[in-house]
Amino acid sequence: MEKLLTRSVEKQIIKSLVPKKVIVLLGPRRVGKTILINQIIRQITEPYLLLNGEDVDTRKKLAYRSTQNYLNLLGIKRLLIIDEAQKVPDIGNILKLMIDEIEGLKILVTGSSAFDINKYTGEPLTGRKKTFNLYALSEAEFDQTEDLIQRAANLKQRLVYGNYPELIHLKDIEDKTDYLRDLVNSYLLKDILEFENIKNSDKIFDLLRLIAFQIGSEVSYNEIGRQLSMSKNTVEKYLNLLSKVYILHSVSAFSRNLRKEIVKGKRWYFYDNGIRNILIGNMNPIGIRNDIGLLWENYIISERIKFQKYSRMLVYNYFWRTYDQQEVDWIEDRGGILHAYEIKWNPKQKAKEPVAWKNAYKDSKFEIINSENYLNWIRKLGDDPTAYG
Repeated sequence: MEKLLTRSVEKQIIKSLVPKKVIVLLGPRRVGKTILINQIIRQITEPYLLLNGEDVDTRKKLAYRSTQNYLNLLGIKRLLIIDEAQKVPDIGNILKLMIDEIEGLKILVTGSSAFDINKYTGEPLTGRKKTFNLYALSEAEFDQTEDLIQRAANLKQRLVYGNYPELIHLKDIEDKTDYLRDLVNSYLLKDILEFENIKNSDKIFDLLRLIAFQIGSEVSYNEIGRQLSMSKNTVEKYLNLLSKVYILHSVSAFSRNLRKEIVKGKRWYFYDNGIRNILIGNMNPIGIRNDIGLLWENYIISERIKFQKYSRMLVYNYFWRTYDQQEVDWIEDRGGILHAYEIKWNPKQKAKEPVAWKNAYKDSKFEIINSENYLNWIRKLGDDPTAYG
């Protein structure tokens, strides 16, 4: 039996399991939320009740909203775990009643669909919940199984196939490709098509393919709408839904209102390279690809997002560009300081801090992130929780 990797949020979740608080674990399908729950359970000594929101009997047991009903259900147990909780109707008010009325109760719930579970848990649980995100495996988590030589070789494969946990058990590249194809067709769009009642999945796939070729560039909703024969508002709606189910994420333009700065616009990235590549039908190795720059930018930004979330870093992310084409790939506003990053795959490729940026933001920091120095950017430096790359 292959050893399971310890996930970055595992200890944080266990530490956060306290009475009067609902812990919400969100993430896309197939990233290991259920496995993580089982790993947490193995470390817990107290009695617990584990329910699955996709089970009809579970939904029936929770439907009658009374304190006594839930006390009868729990018995002596004061730890309740509900997997796929977004499938339970009115789950927010159910959890609110439980946590308010049952002394000593601790609750952990998971959800695959961020827009759906937050819709039902958001307002009822204001002040009563703590949310964690789980993503596909991170480079920091691979530290448990890889040395630096293995890391370099495996990184090149991850740029193509991505980081979904089940891929590490598949050695054949055809099996990896089949897994990703099935993942896209069977799971990733399921939440949108189900909950938003969208009938034409072809439009979603066409939209994703267009975005896949525009990584690192501002996206024009009007232009995409013209290509897909849909309105600008529909394009924007679909993109927002795709972000809520962890397929895409966006970054906005940074501006302090300098005359030449782009003040509007968004860039869109995929959370996982494998999903991006299977959508465009290109699983070729990086040695024969002409989009290695896009693959690297998408990958390392996704890894940085994971690091920020797992570190619970207070940060605002942007890109920066002027009308005369000076630009910075990634801007972080944290701790009152602007950090500017240029992202290059080739460590020999030079990049200078743009003159307009340097003149306008003299106190900012500037750094190049490449395939040799990236590890310090996506994991804590030493044991100091405030030391970020």
